[in-house]
Amino acid sequence: MAEVPASHPQWVLDARRATGDRIRVRRLHLNLTQEGLAHTAGVDRSTLQRMEAGAEMKLSHLLLVSSALRVHVTDLLHG
Repeated sequence: MAEVPASHPQWVLDARRATGDRIRVRRLHLNLTQEGLAHTAGVDRSTLQRMEAGAEMKLSHLLLVSSALRVHVTDLLHG
């Protein structure tokens, strides 16, 4: 199993933060609460909160959230 680096490069942290921002902007555009989006996506609200905050996120969670937001996952990754 591959080791996880102790810290990620700044560009990775910036990309995660930007992805979280795009999730939040799209959620608000659809007039959804975090609770509502989390329920629709099938993830915990705390998971969605961490995603919007730019924390490390699982690809499966990102795919579920992008589907619930009715956008392609690449729209959340690249804007």
